[in-house]
Amino acid sequence: MSSRHLARSIALQTLYEWDFFRDEGKNYKDIIEKNVKEFAKNSSDLSFVHSIVDGVVENISELDKIIVAAAPEWPLDKITIIDRNVLRVGLYELIYADKKEVPPKVAINEAIELAKEFGGSSSGKFINGVLGTVYKEIEEEQGNS
Repeated sequence: MSSRHLARSIALQTLYEWDFFRDEGKNYKDIIEKNVKEFAKNSSDLSFVHSIVDGVVENISELDKIIVAAAPEWPLDKITIIDRNVLRVGLYELIYADKKEVPPKVAINEAIELAKEFGGSSSGKFINGVLGTVYKEIEEEQGNS
C-alpha cells in the first residue's frame, strides 16, 4: 500500500469516527493522532493525513452541498457514513487539492478504491457516479470560462 493511499485510509477512518461522534464533541485532531498511532506508526508523511482531514472539516458545508446537488435522489443523511466521507475526501481532493500533486483522475480513482475497500458492494459505483458528475461539471465550467 502506498504511503498516500495509507494516508487517505487514515483520513477516511478519522472522518468516519468524527462524523459518527460529532454530536458528542469529539475533536478530530485527537482522532487523527489515535489513528496514526494505530495504523501508521512508521509513516513519515503524516502532513498529508492532516491536510485532507483539515481540508474536509474546514470545507464540509460546501462539500455537502455539492454531494446533495450531484446525488439529488440521495439525501445526505441516507448516504452511509463511509460513502459520505469517501465523497468528502474525493471532492476535497478534486476541488481544493493542488492539481499537480493530486490530478483529478487520481482523486477519483483513490476515492473509488477507498469505497471498495471500506464500503458496501455498490459503494465504488456510487462514488464513481457522483465524483464523475462533479468532474464533468468542473470540466464544462473551465471550458466555458
